[in-house]
Amino acid sequence: MAAVQGGVVDGKEEVSIKAEPQSDGTGTGDAADGTPPSASPGSGAAAGGGKAAAGAPEDQQTLLAVLQFLSRNKLSESAEILRREAGLPEDALEPKGTETSGSGPGGAGDVDGGDPASLLSRVTVCPAAAPALAKAGDDQPDVSVVLSAYSQQGDPALYQVYYRDLKKFIEMVLDCHRAELSQVFYPLFVHMYLELVYNNHENEAKAFFEKFSGDQECYYEDDLRVLSGLTKKEHMRGNETLLDFRTSKFVLRISRDSYQLLKRHLQERQNNQIWSIIQEHLYIDIFDGMPRSKSQIDAMSGSLAGEAKREANKAKVYYGLLKEPEIELPLDDEDEEAENEEGKPKKKKPKKDSMGSKSKKQDPNAPSQNRIPLPELKDSDKLDKIMYMKEATKRIRLGADNLPSICFYSFLNAYQGLTAVDFTDDSSLIAGGFADSTVRVWSVTPKKLRKVKSAADLNLIDKESDDVLERIMDEKTASESKILCGHSGPVYGISFSPDRNYLLSSAEDGTVRLWSLQTFTCLVAYKGHNYPVWDTQFSPFGYYFVSGGHDRVARLWATDHYQPLRMFAGHLADVTCTCFHPNSNYVVTGSSDRTIRLWDVLTGNCVRIFTGHKGPIHALAFSPNGKFLASGATDGRVLLWDIGHGLMVGELKGHTDTVYSLRFSRDGEILASGSMDNTVRLWDAMKAFDDLETDDFTAATGHIHLQDNSQELLLGTYMTKSTPVIHLHFTRRNLLLAAGAYNP
Repeated sequence: MAAVQGGVVDGKEEVSIKAEPQSDGTGTGDAADGTPPSASPGSGAAAGGGKAAAGAPEDQQTLLAVLQFLSRNKLSESAEILRREAGLPEDALEPKGTETSGSGPGGAGDVDGGDPASLLSRVTVCPAAAPALAKAGDDQPDVSVVLSAYSQQGDPALYQVYYRDLKKFIEMVLDCHRAELSQVFYPLFVHMYLELVYNNHENEAKAFFEKFSGDQECYYEDDLRVLSGLTKKEHMRGNETLLDFRTSKFVLRISRDSYQLLKRHLQERQNNQIWSIIQEHLYIDIFDGMPRSKSQIDAMSGSLAGEAKREANKAKVYYGLLKEPEIELPLDDEDEEAENEEGKPKKKKPKKDSMGSKSKKQDPNAPSQNRIPLPELKDSDKLDKIMYMKEATKRIRLGADNLPSICFYSFLNAYQGLTAVDFTDDSSLIAGGFADSTVRVWSVTPKKLRKVKSAADLNLIDKESDDVLERIMDEKTASESKILCGHSGPVYGISFSPDRNYLLSSAEDGTVRLWSLQTFTCLVAYKGHNYPVWDTQFSPFGYYFVSGGHDRVARLWATDHYQPLRMFAGHLADVTCTCFHPNSNYVVTGSSDRTIRLWDVLTGNCVRIFTGHKGPIHALAFSPNGKFLASGATDGRVLLWDIGHGLMVGELKGHTDTVYSLRFSRDGEILASGSMDNTVRLWDAMKAFDDLETDDFTAATGHIHLQDNSQELLLGTYMTKSTPVIHLHFTRRNLLLAAGAYNP
């Protein structure tokens, strides 16, 4: 097993850490150019970044704390770049004689991720990792420095006046601007409240919270509940939610006209307090064009840090499928007989030819075959491909007039607490993860589960016999199910490997375990997460897998490496669900911060950020062609996303509780959603995507108008007696399998 060299954050990380100039989202820096004429030196943090930020003692102290953190973590190259950007002297830090320079193997100069082989040769942390690492530490002095920005404040008695004045102004502007400008209420409310608390104005803070908390949007309810518990300065230390607000800028997408209205008002009223908060804690993403409507804004709002910046979704994504390996499909006995008896061409042959021709065409949107190293096809894999192609010829074509049959697996008397379910791709095995730390595997077919014989018995077997794979299995161990023990806490995620030889499980104990389905023993316990691991998923090609947990980081692993190959850091809360793209070049993660992120496996970069859900995300599924993504959350909504353009393209409403599982049919015609409201719903995915206006994607504003056509797209609702649906799976012939634990 090859050792993996420890990697470091590359020089690009400075963007995430240094005090950056506020930008208007168009590269012109409009958000930082209009400081009110009477702005006093003590009216909040400096609007500018870089060298200007180093001028004030408080800002200099913040920069020094960040530089010390980077040096302590051996990120000296990043520290040096940041020091130069901030204009600090060379002796601003203690001598770094004992620290590594970061230029050796796996150092900062090394981590560009451009070489596919590098995926297996070192650990890489993506540029957004620094804030997450900083939060993970418990260095109180650093936290104090971060919080000290709140010490710059005005007269506490005037906070209500400032806020009420702005509120009155926004309520009086034209309707077309009101919805956009109303977005500033929530981040301003949070930061003004935190300033009051930090400066020990408890009574004023309480009065401010009681007066204006009811004005905030309903989807911020949970955040406000956490905020209401922060009533003293001592409560702010080490509070994750607070650090999120402090270290990440809240993104507001506003039209240029609306922004100019706001800026003019604040300058005329000389409202320095609100202006300084906007400069310090908000990122105004300005676009040219008509202001957005309330419905368009509501569709995209709700995440912990506002909307995604438009440039965050402009990177090229290779969403096409990889070219299928050329495997000749042998004739079935039935086919040969049919041809001999009737002397006519086989009915199935045209289908096979068309499938073959499809796989030989190279998708222009697909990544190159060798972009990331993929495991070579073994003979058993080729046999499985042949079986898959045969099954595909018998697949039922689904549609609005031809819905799938649904087979539901109810786990009865599941007092151990069923927490996760998975089926193998060929639907022959089903596994369940339980709260009592066990994983149980069942055979769905009449074929029972057997272990490999002992070493002594294997020596007696004729290795040259044709049925050697049968002979190595011990009939004495045959049973309908097996129990796998090893975790020391509830199991939250499980995933079968594509070849059905392995099973992954993740649990509260912070480990991901790899189980052999030949011996039903644990082969490896992967340790990297320090907190519960909520989900784990195998790549469609096997070998790679991804995990995500309470530490806010998703990790990419290979089965033969004990350390992760990539760490995807950037989420502001738990990574609750993970999923591989069908071409295995991308990983998508859903989080409690109400955002979805798409990560490039090769470079470790975040190439898409999707916002719109109003609650933690629990379900993700790619369409079979790799072009679209469906997501489900505790808000009961299913959102549809176009990967290439980076836009939300549909909203499916109907569920009344958390959407826990999503699956596209094998041909992509139907989307099935399973929920904690005890229902399975079927949606017309093809119609949802065909109805899209391609002109909408070219809009300069980067948003489209969503149709409220959920009822037209809903093809059927199927209720269970009293069983929440926690997993869905389409068989190779498009039968829908569903599973959950009966909850009397």
